[in-house]
Amino acid sequence: MKTTPFTQKHLALGAKMHEFAGYNMPIEYTGIIDEHLAVCHDVGVFDVSHMGEFWVKGPGALPFLQKITSNNVAALTIGKAQYTCFPNDRGGIVDDLLVYRYEAEKYMLVVNAANIEKDWDWCVAHAIEGAELENASDRMAQLAVQGPKAIHALQKLTDIDLSTIPYYAFEVGTLAGQPDVIISNTGYTGAGGFELYFYPQVADAIWDAVFEAGAEFGIKPVGLGARDTLRLEMGFCLYGNDLDDTTSPIEAGLGWITKFVDGKDFTSRALLEKQKAEGVSRKLVGFEMVDRGIPRQGYNLHSAEGEEMGVVTSGTMSPIRKIGIGMGYVKPEQSKPGTEILVDLRGRKLRATVVKPPFRK
Repeated sequence: MKTTPFTQKHLALGAKMHEFAGYNMPIEYTGIIDEHLAVCHDVGVFDVSHMGEFWVKGPGALPFLQKITSNNVAALTIGKAQYTCFPNDRGGIVDDLLVYRYEAEKYMLVVNAANIEKDWDWCVAHAIEGAELENASDRMAQLAVQGPKAIHALQKLTDIDLSTIPYYAFEVGTLAGQPDVIISNTGYTGAGGFELYFYPQVADAIWDAVFEAGAEFGIKPVGLGARDTLRLEMGFCLYGNDLDDTTSPIEAGLGWITKFVDGKDFTSRALLEKQKAEGVSRKLVGFEMVDRGIPRQGYNLHSAEGEEMGVVTSGTMSPIRKIGIGMGYVKPEQSKPGTEILVDLRGRKLRATVVKPPFRK
């Protein structure tokens, strides 16, 4: 298995480790619920160095990104980021990702760890003249410092006024005495905070400084288990669960990152534009359990009348709400908030209600 620059830190802290996307990653330290609540109320630190980073540079960078992604990259100014996806040639999703506009002709793409090779091959196959591609995934480390007290901890380490970085924006500067750190307000937890991108050789120094600065705020290391429950409480999609090569962004409720602007002829535009105009045969929805039970990925979903119509794509017990929550694809007529559906938990059909995420207000 691959390791991150923080693997020895995780082992020293007694983390429960497991393979994820080819990496030896911490799943939990003190327990998923404990870590989840720490992020919601205080501050937690995730090692997300397994994520992939690609640079796209040159005069062809913007035309390339307009061709390969669904969102309107032309709307990005320097210092801003956007959520988007790579549509495939069948209307499905190669991956969802973030695009950062670093300089006028320089962008950084942040892709899912499990899809680094797949995404890189997709980008190379669709490259155009004037767009220089660089896979920097093995030369960058990343920490996500999340929670309402993250800003107070990190502000002790930098002269950049973190309160002036709006959501989906970033600054580049010195943090913990280390130059050229990207400080990005693009969290995946819904609890506030920042992502830090830096060179692997300064990883230990930044980790130690972050934990020292956060000690008075109850800072804790957090594993991938709580990362999943946090994102699900917010209704954020996870590739491989809620999104894949067969789900379209329109079906997944991602019409807001699918921009049909003039001059943007991206992959599958005509197909997705037709879906938006004429409707789709299934929609991704959130739901809360009415009956006691925890929905899990792969459980069948039925209408209130018992008709099978889809499967749970993500599900858990909400640590905040203390009820079962989930997401899954249903028929459009069953997608309206308030609609009762049934979740098949190993032969028991339990009642649930369609709701509009986030589950954690």
